[in-house]
Amino acid sequence: MGIDIEYFIEILEKEVKDYQVPVVDLIAVQTKDPFKVLVATILSARTKDEVTAEASRRLFARADSIQELAGLDEKELQKIIYPVGFYKNKAKYLAALSQKMAEDFSSKVPQTMDGLLSLPGVGRKTANLVLAQAFGIPAICVDTHVHRIMNIWGYVETKTPEQTEVVLRKKLAEKHWIPINSLLVAFGQGTCRPVGPHCDRCVLERECPKRNVTPRKQKKPNRMDGVKRLVSWNVNGLRAVFKKGFMESLAEMDPDVLGLQEIKAMAEQLPEILQNLPGYHSFFFSAVRKGYSGVATYSKEKPLSVIRGIGDSRFDDEGRVLTLEFNNFYFVNCYFPNSKNDLSRLGFKHEFNLLLQDFAEDLAARKSVVVCGDFNVAHKEIDLANPRQNRKNAGFTPEECAWMDRYTEAGWIDSFRLKNKGPQQYSWWSYRSRARDRNIGWRIDYHCVDGRSLDRIVDADIYQHIHGSDHCPVVLDFVC
Repeated sequence: MGIDIEYFIEILEKEVKDYQVPVVDLIAVQTKDPFKVLVATILSARTKDEVTAEASRRLFARADSIQELAGLDEKELQKIIYPVGFYKNKAKYLAALSQKMAEDFSSKVPQTMDGLLSLPGVGRKTANLVLAQAFGIPAICVDTHVHRIMNIWGYVETKTPEQTEVVLRKKLAEKHWIPINSLLVAFGQGTCRPVGPHCDRCVLERECPKRNVTPRKQKKPNRMDGVKRLVSWNVNGLRAVFKKGFMESLAEMDPDVLGLQEIKAMAEQLPEILQNLPGYHSFFFSAVRKGYSGVATYSKEKPLSVIRGIGDSRFDDEGRVLTLEFNNFYFVNCYFPNSKNDLSRLGFKHEFNLLLQDFAEDLAARKSVVVCGDFNVAHKEIDLANPRQNRKNAGFTPEECAWMDRYTEAGWIDSFRLKNKGPQQYSWWSYRSRARDRNIGWRIDYHCVDGRSLDRIVDADIYQHIHGSDHCPVVLDFVC
C-alpha cells in the first residue's frame, strides 16, 4: 500500500519551517535575481551549502551582474570560488557563461529548459532549479535528497534522479513541483540524512516505509561497572573540529578515553579548554612540523605512565603514536602514515607498520593492549564502497592489505568486525562529490585488541552521524 503523499508533505511543511533554508533558495528569496540564482546553482553542485554560500558571497561582491562577470578571467574565478567542488571546471563554465548569454540571450537568463541547457555548466537539475526558484515556472528539481527520500518512502522506485523526475511529473500534483526540492533538501540535511538518518526523532517515523534505510544507532545505555568506552577519531585539525561542535559531540559520546589523530597543532596553539579538557587528563604528541599530523589523548582516569613515540625519530618526529598505561591495559593511539597517491610513502608506511606491531606486541606481553586510530588502510573489500576501482590506490594496495592480514593472523582482533558483519559501514569519506551524502566511503579507523583479551570486548561501533571531520568516531566498549 502506497503512502499518502499529501499527508507526508503537509507534515513536513510544518516540520522544516525552522530548519536551515537551502542556500540557493535563500539567495532566490533575498535577491530575486535570476543571474545570482543561476550562478549559485552552478556553484552548489556537489558542494556543501555553507561552502556555496561563502563562495557566492565572494563572487557577487566582485561580479553583481552578468556584465561584471565578463570582467573576471578563469584564474581569478578559481581563486574566488575555491573550495567549491570541481572549482576549476566551474570557473571555466562561469568564464564562458557571460559570452554565451550575450550572444544568444541578450545577457539575460533564459526562461526555458532548452535555453538553460545550452549554457555551460547547466544540467537538467540546475535548469529545473533556476526555472522554479528564479522564475516561478513549474519544474521539479530532483537532487540526491529528493531522489533518495522519495525512494525511501516508496513513492517512486527508481535508480537515478532523472528517472525520479520523470515519475514525479506523472504522479506528483503540479502545486508541489516547485517547493518539493526545498522541502526535501532541508529535511534530508536536517533529519533524513543519507548516513545515519535520525529516524528516532522523525515526525514520519511511524508512517515511513523506511525502504533500504539503516537508521542511526541510538546512544548506548549507561555502561556496566568495569566497562570503559574508548573512542578514536581522526579530527583532521583539532582547532577546526572545535569550531564545528566538538564539545557537543564529546558530551554525546562521553568517552572514558578519547584518542584523536591528525590534530595538526602544538598543544600551546590550542584553545585553553582543549589544552586542559574539563573532566579529563590531557596528553599531546605533536609533529615537529607545525600544522601536520600529531595525536592527542584525553582520559578521565589518570594513567600510570605515558609513552610518546615508538623509538624511531623518522616516525616520532611526525607525532604518530601516544600510549597511555592503565592498571590492566595499554591504550595505544596511532596515526598511521598515508602511502600517498603516487605510493611514494608505501615503503615508509610498511616500516612503520612493522615497528608499531613489534611495539604493541612487547606491551601485550605485560598486559592487555588496545591499538586504536587511523590505520589508513581498508582491510577487506567490504571495508570500502568501490574496491575494484581502488585496488591499486593508496589505502587499498595489495601490500597494505597484506600487512593487515599478517597483523590479524598474528592474533590482533579487529573489534568492529568481531561485532559487526554488515557492509556499508565506513569511517572516512572524501570531501569531493558529496561522498558522505552518498555514503561512498572507506573503513580505515580501528580498535584492534590483542588476542588474549578477546573476552574483554563488549561492543564496537562507528558513529557515522557525528560530523566535523572527513572521518567519524569509532567506538569500543572494553572491560577494564
